[in-house]
Amino acid sequence: MALRDAPNHLAYDVFNGDADGICALHQLRLADPCDAQLITGVKRDIELLQRVPPAADIDVVALDISLDVNVLPLQRLLDAGARVRYFDHHSAQQAFAHPQLQWVWNDAPDVCTSLLVDRHLQGRFRPWAIVAAFGDNLAAPARALASEIGLDEKDTHALDELGRMLNYNAYGDCVDVLHVAPDVLYRAVHQFADPFDFIGSSPLYRLLVDGYRDDAARIEQLAPHMQWAGGAIYLLPSASWARRISGQFANQLAGQHPAHSFAVLTENTDGSFVASVRSGQPTTHAANGLCERFTSGGGRKAAAGINHLPAADVPHFIDTFADYFAMSGHRTLA
Repeated sequence: MALRDAPNHLAYDVFNGDADGICALHQLRLADPCDAQLITGVKRDIELLQRVPPAADIDVVALDISLDVNVLPLQRLLDAGARVRYFDHHSAQQAFAHPQLQWVWNDAPDVCTSLLVDRHLQGRFRPWAIVAAFGDNLAAPARALASEIGLDEKDTHALDELGRMLNYNAYGDCVDVLHVAPDVLYRAVHQFADPFDFIGSSPLYRLLVDGYRDDAARIEQLAPHMQWAGGAIYLLPSASWARRISGQFANQLAGQHPAHSFAVLTENTDGSFVASVRSGQPTTHAANGLCERFTSGGGRKAAAGINHLPAADVPHFIDTFADYFAMSGHRTLA
């Protein structure tokens, strides 16, 4: 489904503001340039299709946002006559076929949206898919692709760090907490066909690296709130640095102990919590399977979250987490 290139033709690019969403769109627009209106937000701001006005003869690209969360506005867009290209790897229990919908989806634990776009484009901009895979905590697929295109360890590490920085920037309860607004970051990235040029030339990259270093230093002394032989739960305070680092901290824990399961709960300004969950058993105990038991919970098999967990429900979440991942012998450390 190709986009039309007409002066008055409206197009919308709707994408998650994390590494995967940004790199997925970047690949598509390198292959198919279009001056589209951008719709994005912080990592957990995924109810994005409702911001697109339903109309005939518009083109919409949707990337890395759950169909289940966006199914009603998606149906309204299609009913109005819009054409939609949709790439995603999250749970999609309400997926449907439509002649105006190009639906590219896979929820396997080793797949992210940028890897789906990479396959769709037959690897034309593969380094950016590698960046996204690293950012989405898919180190094994990322390294396999890096080896396939002949990257050495130094260059592979550079793409790993870029992916982590792009992903780190997406976490927060509002755009004002982030170092760079996701649409601004996408536009900066989109100036570079080669990620190594972005690393070497963009001042935003250094801004993210410095910000991450400052925030990451604060978690070095954190002890788990609850710990089991197969995982742990961490509680982070109500602070901007904690909201920015929470997702990357969860990825770091999962990367260090891939067979273990973790939850990072970060306090919101209203006293509720955001939960980031990483499953060490994604094929049998999917992270989204746990999170979907709670209102505002969702995600994918390896990584999922809950956007608003009332403080009164935290003990229930801890018990549910322990039961779901078959933890035993837990102890309070904080």
